[in-house]
Amino acid sequence: MSGLRSSQVAAAAGVNPQTLRYYERRGLLAAPRRSLGGHRLYPAETVTLLRVIKAAQRLGFTLDEVADLLDTARHEGRRRADAGLRSRAQAKLAEVEATIADLRVIAGTLRAALDAGCDDLATCAGSPCCPLPFAALGQGVPDVDPH
Repeated sequence: MSGLRSSQVAAAAGVNPQTLRYYERRGLLAAPRRSLGGHRLYPAETVTLLRVIKAAQRLGFTLDEVADLLDTARHEGRRRADAGLRSRAQAKLAEVEATIADLRVIAGTLRAALDAGCDDLATCAGSPCCPLPFAALGQGVPDVDPH
């Protein structure tokens, strides 16, 4: 019987063997054949598939999103217009750009707090020159009586 054992696939793809079993349970990898001794035997293409999964994760896709992309690729005939990589990548790019914009605001606020010499949150919150958005954080949130 030919095929790669779990340790070989994991080493070649840069993951640990537990990741293989986890991805099998999640449906990202098909259950492999078994040797007569019960060892999992994966086809060589599994290494490429694992590299694709890890690359997609580094690009910000969740495992659920990766599973949908892989499922779409496996069933090209039933493809939905919004399910392909192109549309998913556009949506992910918009999400990443929004996160970057939020992080820029946070970074600017932290720089302003450092420049203002904020050393104590409680003291800073009471200062009119405090750049931290204490007032904005409470907007729209009703007061809750802890008793």
